[in-house]
Amino acid sequence: MSSLDILKKINAMAEFNRWCGIEVTSAEAGTAEIQMSWRPEVGQYSGYLHAGLIGTLIDTACGFAAVTVAGPNLLAAHFSVNCLRPAVGQKFIARARVVKPGKAQIFTHCDLYAVDAEAEKLVANGQTLLTVVVA
Repeated sequence: MSSLDILKKINAMAEFNRWCGIEVTSAEAGTAEIQMSWRPEVGQYSGYLHAGLIGTLIDTACGFAAVTVAGPNLLAAHFSVNCLRPAVGQKFIARARVVKPGKAQIFTHCDLYAVDAEAEKLVANGQTLLTVVVA
């Protein structure tokens, strides 16, 4: 099974991801890309994508990138988000990559873009530290 197929299967099992409308659009060893379309219920009071959803997209994309190198038994131990500009667009694309894989911890980075008819704009970025869960 390809990394893309594995991530699509994992994504389909996550009710929150389904509610958000998150789709996995690409995956290779050490990378993952997800996207989510804009809809009013994911916005905050000024009409921008809510920061909670910005964090969700970054955390999810980073986790998925880590899955491609370490398998699905992972938990986020820490993540940080930098909101660079208001997140306004027709859809949002999160592109994540593994920065440093390890046996117990995996460091990742993600850039989040807002997309409209004109272009992609970088709206946020973040890092996640994931811990490998040992049963």
